[in-house]
Amino acid sequence: MTTPFPPRRNWRQRLPLIVIAVVAVIGAVTLREYLSFEALRDNRAALLAFRDTHYLLTATAFVVAYIAIVAFSLPGATAATLTGGFLFGLIPGALFNVIGATTGAVLIFWAVRAGFGRAMAARIDAGEGRIKQITTAIRENEIPVLFSLRLMPVLPFFVMNIIPALIGVRTSVFAATTFFGILPGGFIYTWVGAGLGEVFARDETPDLGIIFEPHILGPLLGLAVLSLLPVLIKTYRNRKGTA
Repeated sequence: MTTPFPPRRNWRQRLPLIVIAVVAVIGAVTLREYLSFEALRDNRAALLAFRDTHYLLTATAFVVAYIAIVAFSLPGATAATLTGGFLFGLIPGALFNVIGATTGAVLIFWAVRAGFGRAMAARIDAGEGRIKQITTAIRENEIPVLFSLRLMPVLPFFVMNIIPALIGVRTSVFAATTFFGILPGGFIYTWVGAGLGEVFARDETPDLGIIFEPHILGPLLGLAVLSLLPVLIKTYRNRKGTA
């Protein structure tokens, strides 16, 4: 008996993905120079003045803009994170950054799930390679694996928004692991952004490689290993039981 093919998705279900793809292409061509560190440096005085006059409006507009950058895969996510720190400080800047990134990721997650459903998941299950290994690991240990992949992004952020949608991860799990997984890195880059005033005064560029410094990378790696501890214990017990 043959397994029937999953039902075809009509164009209405894939419309959100089509819109995202079109906006992403247009944004990559037209917005790159506006969503950059240089644009922030050149317009910092005007941004600070507007923030001081209209704080709530600035915070709302910033979060909405960050959501759009992530949801439409526009260039400038790093510059936006630095801007959050520069305009609002470490706190609430880090919170604004993480809320924007998580919300944008959830929107892509929903669009992919609506556009492809189970059809793509069936193709992944039938395939091999690294993606199949990752999806298998996620299915077997959903929360710790998703959290660790966000904490130490071995895959691009955009890819990690797509894979969970294709294999049926619940929205609540996806949102929670994204929020808490990107929180440590978000704090670090927001902290760099909060110090941009001094960087601008010295006519320098921010050191984005700070996340790879041993005193910062070490704790992040430790937290990633700790988050996978239940998986390691489970694997050890399974191997011991079959030995």
